[in-house]
Amino acid sequence: MKKFIPLSVPNFNGNEEKYVLDAIKAEWVSTGGQYIIEFEKQITEYVGARGAVACQSGTAGIHTALLTVGVKRDDEVIVPALTFIAAVNPVKYIGAEPVFMDCDSSLTIDPKKVEQFCKTECEMLEGKLINLKTGRPVTALIVVHVFGNMADMVKLKRIAETYNLKLVEDATESLGTYYTAGPFKGRFSGTIGDIGIYSFNGNKIITTGGGGMIVSDNDSYLNHAKHLTTQAKSDELFYTHDEIGYNYRMTNLQAALGMAQMEQLEEFIEMKRKNYMLYKTEISKISGLDLLEYRADIRPNYWFYSVYCGKDYSMTRNTLIQFLSEQKIQARPVWGLICDQKPYSQSEVYNLTEAKKYVTNVINIPCSSNLTEEDVQEVVKCLSDTRR
Repeated sequence: MKKFIPLSVPNFNGNEEKYVLDAIKAEWVSTGGQYIIEFEKQITEYVGARGAVACQSGTAGIHTALLTVGVKRDDEVIVPALTFIAAVNPVKYIGAEPVFMDCDSSLTIDPKKVEQFCKTECEMLEGKLINLKTGRPVTALIVVHVFGNMADMVKLKRIAETYNLKLVEDATESLGTYYTAGPFKGRFSGTIGDIGIYSFNGNKIITTGGGGMIVSDNDSYLNHAKHLTTQAKSDELFYTHDEIGYNYRMTNLQAALGMAQMEQLEEFIEMKRKNYMLYKTEISKISGLDLLEYRADIRPNYWFYSVYCGKDYSMTRNTLIQFLSEQKIQARPVWGLICDQKPYSQSEVYNLTEAKKYVTNVINIPCSSNLTEEDVQEVVKCLSDTRR
């Protein structure tokens, strides 16, 4: 019987059981405990941030980050159209409005179009960027580092500084990705903007089952994020609350998992790198298919592998996914464009061209950190069979 090859599953080969059982025996299983403190410290030291705040999910982290940097109701936030909807929904939680931008060849937000929008569709008034069409202030820019790639943070940070935009880094897919050249050499994704967010969902490069982490070099942001995620208690003993807070806390059990996963992160990345290189070599032999590359100036975490179906390829994206499924290989399309989703049908969309091309021609293929060489070869064989 043919083996099922999943898209992306957790890898629990370290101290996960040991640490979780330790948390259970200590009876610290909920939203307090030493593992949370240690996990925050571990992430802080790994990425080189000033501090970190554990939270319930990447989505909760983005929501908290937007509140922390001061985004308010009726503000506008520049966002990518090609990403998971969880990166944009928090804008709506606040009552702000997204403005959707195109991607470039990295699948991340296109800085040229962001700058073009700011220059031609807006004006600066009293230190604020105002959208000429709506009259609303544009106060923040959300950058998503898609599939472990890195957006062009050199250009995006300059744009944010020029137009007084808070720069929020959705690094939920890119823990471990960093620049290897340029002015941000050695800097990790999530640490270059004003505030960054990681996710530890079950399909991420490390997992806590669910959970996220907010990082920043700004003590005020970190303190406010901790305050908001713990129900905004100004007096914990007497339960005094000074603003609307949220139950966005990570549990100690989740953090125990996270500690064990972090101990293996670099091993996971190396395994993903080897499999990516093998895929790249073999897929280059298949006419009409290309494995999308990562930026040349970064060390990616190789989280997801994206295959582009070219014009001369014999199958449509959907037909290929179905074919692989019949061979017990799990694949998926990239997300539908958020601006095409019902909740965002009335939102502003600026000069969208490239994202439409990628969304209809890209699939993701198996990429788990415990994927074997034999698994990769089986996937490649099935891809090759589509050309026969």
